[in-house]
Amino acid sequence: MTSGKSTFAVPKAPGKGGRKARYQKKGRQVDPIAAREVAALLGDRSRQHDLLIEHLHLIQDAYGYLSAAHLTALADEMRLALAEVYEVATFYHNFTVVKESDTTPAALTIKVCDSLTCEMTGSMALKSDLAAKYGANIRVTHGACMGRCEKAPVVRIKDRYVGNATQETVDTALEDEKRNAPLDIPSFKTFENYKGAEGFTTIEQLRSGKLTASDIIEILSDSGHRGLGGAGFPHAMKLNSVLSVPGPRYMAVNADESEPGTFKDRYFMTSNPFQFLDGMLIAAEIVEAEAIYIFLRDEYPETAKILADCIGVLVEQNLTRGKEIYLRRGAGAYICGEESAMLESIEGKRALPRHKPPFPAHVGLFGRPTLINNVETLYWLPEIIRKGADWFKEGGRNGGRGFRSFSLSGHVNKPGVYITPAGITAAELIEEYGGGMKAGHKFRAYLPGGASGGLLPASMADIPLDFGTLEKHGCFIGSAAVIVISDQDDLKMVARNLMRFFEDESCGQCTPCRAGTEKALKIMQNDRWDSGLLEELSSVMRDASICGLGQAAPNGLLSILKHFPEDVS
Repeated sequence: MTSGKSTFAVPKAPGKGGRKARYQKKGRQVDPIAAREVAALLGDRSRQHDLLIEHLHLIQDAYGYLSAAHLTALADEMRLALAEVYEVATFYHNFTVVKESDTTPAALTIKVCDSLTCEMTGSMALKSDLAAKYGANIRVTHGACMGRCEKAPVVRIKDRYVGNATQETVDTALEDEKRNAPLDIPSFKTFENYKGAEGFTTIEQLRSGKLTASDIIEILSDSGHRGLGGAGFPHAMKLNSVLSVPGPRYMAVNADESEPGTFKDRYFMTSNPFQFLDGMLIAAEIVEAEAIYIFLRDEYPETAKILADCIGVLVEQNLTRGKEIYLRRGAGAYICGEESAMLESIEGKRALPRHKPPFPAHVGLFGRPTLINNVETLYWLPEIIRKGADWFKEGGRNGGRGFRSFSLSGHVNKPGVYITPAGITAAELIEEYGGGMKAGHKFRAYLPGGASGGLLPASMADIPLDFGTLEKHGCFIGSAAVIVISDQDDLKMVARNLMRFFEDESCGQCTPCRAGTEKALKIMQNDRWDSGLLEELSSVMRDASICGLGQAAPNGLLSILKHFPEDVS
């Protein structure tokens, strides 16, 4: 029997020994030394979210890698979640993230390009030789296409590049790096020379009212000028699409050419940067963009210096009229060639393609209508407007309209960038511009549009290289990167190289691309390929991938199965 009293114990005030421990912060704590180092690197720079990738570059440039302590300090400095900083840092290939349990990497890294053109010219053997020679003291690893295919094989040592690389030339470059020798900056057409040749006349006429935006759009429409980043969308239509949505608007320039075999944009930016910038200002003026963002490859450090200096000249000459031009640095992600993925990267995020619609022309950078153009697209703009639509239209051959630049590489005597009539054939390009095939090599096949553009046999080298001419053959011109393959090349190696590239560069967002490229590559490691299964995988990738990367990944494989079945059976 219970009494009516409560059975609950009355809590007593704890004595000195009964107190609970003081509250301890959870999660990774900021190291004070790392915090001071990060704060010093950032200085008075803004801590806004979209600068995250820029700040990660600052840390890696200073220390050679990104430590857990520095990532934690950066997250604290920018008031971001550590998970967000970590997922961005680990997404991009050019960042080396070192966990607390990891061994600190060597102070110096040698990257050997493993793109198709470089592998065709011996980069894999060179990588093995360099690893054997330097292994313990220098980190030797691979890198995706470095945009210097005319000098394959290519090696990167920090911001120093070695073309036609051998062990001896790499040794010399290492010595140059140790003594901090200045980088080679290409000579380019100066502001005075460009302006003296009628440069910047269109932008002045546009601002004075002598020309209107409608006038320029009409000229571009009549000329047939198209975007030259890969998709070939009519330029006039793109401008009108952006203008159809109320402002304020932005402009973004994709200078992150990462399609293996492509190096034309680097050529334009380092030989005549003011013509490119002139075209950029014209396009920005047409759509009344408040600011311009240039998204440049991390692999182009000399280009970054040239552009930064040239933009400074434009500001001094009052040609920007107060319009901000931001030069943003990529971090090694091929997926940034997809326009919405590039916008995500500019915003300081992982470069994951957005679902469409809405399209960037309507909802783009920071949610605003955004004009997105490729470097070469803008390069032609001042010249077309100055010389007229007829001048551009009459530049083609074999039914093509205008001019195209081709990045020509592979087994030809004179690889390089060549501006040719649109509609030129591969056979004409090789003979008239490339100096023919190298001695001891017989023309066997070619890629008309880089890694994603498919592959055709030499017997089909008479097809005009232009938009709409290659699609019925399962190929497309894309960025006009023509890689020439000879009878000395193993087509299985070619197919594996292309698929390995896409597997490595898949952002992982969608299963068809992520799992499809991985599975296809495993099958392709076998001596005999299961053609039926590979074709089935390819069909799923093409039909179900979110963006063009997964959709185009099987093009090279399918081309080889179609035209060279005896090589893989």
